[in-house]
Amino acid sequence: MRFPVIICGLSLLGAPSLASDIPLESCTRTTHISHAGEAAHVDLGEGRVIWRDWWAQEGTATDLVVVDCASGQGLRARVAEANMSAALPFDKTDRALKAVDRVHAGARVFATFERLEEALDRDARRIEHIVLTKEPCACAALYPETRGKKMSFEFESLPERAGLVAGDTQ
Repeated sequence: MRFPVIICGLSLLGAPSLASDIPLESCTRTTHISHAGEAAHVDLGEGRVIWRDWWAQEGTATDLVVVDCASGQGLRARVAEANMSAALPFDKTDRALKAVDRVHAGARVFATFERLEEALDRDARRIEHIVLTKEPCACAALYPETRGKKMSFEFESLPERAGLVAGDTQ
């Protein structure tokens, strides 16, 4: 698993104050029958989480999604892709994860989404800023007290109801 320094160094600062009945491990799941899902959910500390959205049907793709649980603001970046478009296949997942590590290794005040976008620029495609109005699973598991007015996360068979569709900016 990635982010060993961040997990050890920041997990005490980012510990949730309210207990959640959703274990983080249950956030790894298939969201579209047999060909899409979420995996590798990690606590970046101080109310921020990261996970991978994956797709595997007539091509494969992996997006990293970093979200601030309180504001719902985040960043989605394509880090691997094959046979999804006319573009050449690539997989820079490991390099992108190291870039996320570097940005989040210091004080959170410097770990802005703009700096994260700059750090990912060479290792990702289709980098987009997102704002979620629906609580993602990792936030529900780790930071339920930050939900605010966002729709609360529930396990459902339709991912669009959980606010976890690629490109969701609502």
